[in-house]
Amino acid sequence: MRLAILGASGHGKVVADAAECSGWLEVIFFDDAWPELTVNGPWNVQGDTTALIDRLDEFDGVVVGIGSNAIRAAKQAQLRNAGANVVSVVHPAARISAHSPVGEGSVVFANAVINACAIVGAGVILNTGAVVEHDCMIGDFAHISPNAVLAGGVTLNEQSWVGACASVRQLLEIGEAAVVGMGAVVTKNVPPRSVVAGNPAKILKS
Repeated sequence: MRLAILGASGHGKVVADAAECSGWLEVIFFDDAWPELTVNGPWNVQGDTTALIDRLDEFDGVVVGIGSNAIRAAKQAQLRNAGANVVSVVHPAARISAHSPVGEGSVVFANAVINACAIVGAGVILNTGAVVEHDCMIGDFAHISPNAVLAGGVTLNEQSWVGACASVRQLLEIGEAAVVGMGAVVTKNVPPRSVVAGNPAKILKS
């Protein structure tokens, strides 16, 4: 099985490694910095977005390996519109409840946990060791960083980002495109497009 990853970044390396661990036999990168960029760690970069679209029939699946939520959303839409088979990548050391669906194009890394009756949207990054507890709702193209914890029933809206080691109290809502800073302890709802940090988390930017 051959997987194409769009986005030859550090994040893309982790996607590639998780893909290999989960059974993909060959991983090839594409990136708009090509032809200046020809390798990403041990993996080859063979073209840009246009080249990937021209070669879609050569791959069993495609995933976007770009950390920026907005760019990832735009690139995944471009690939879908071109007829790509957008797939999710789940590391075998992740733990996902059989009762918790994960949307297309999402990536779930080692030791991440998604507990019962959570719903994970499309193009989500659930990073190493992150925890999504029961009944959480994760919007499309959100990013949950390493070791972040969402308690039960949290709603994380589209393109929001929870930083490494942050924690969010149960039943709260993080607004669209909001950012929760590294190590933050969120005890109140976070408005859309705001930035919060600290313990307890306070709004730094609206």
